[in-house]
Amino acid sequence: METLLPVIIQLISGAVGGNVAGSLMKNLSLGTLLNSLVGILGGGIGGQILAMFGMDIGSGAMDVESVLGSIAGGGVGGGVLLAIIGAIKKMLGGSA
Repeated sequence: METLLPVIIQLISGAVGGNVAGSLMKNLSLGTLLNSLVGILGGGIGGQILAMFGMDIGSGAMDVESVLGSIAGGGVGGGVLLAIIGAIKKMLGGSA
């Protein structure tokens, strides 16, 4: 269970990051539910990208650096993916 904790943190912070991005960029917001879902997906992707760059946040060691890395990776990943999907939806003519 200890190795799942960084992933859970990434997913939760991704949902928060997606909703924060949606509230900051209202023209790209998809609504609370979709902002959360896209943020969760982005949080997971962001955490994996950080792991690929050598930030081994899924090693099971739950120190402050690992937790902050999981929060940052998840939150930023969620916000970035929401911005990308919101921009694509807006370009395709959807009312985002």
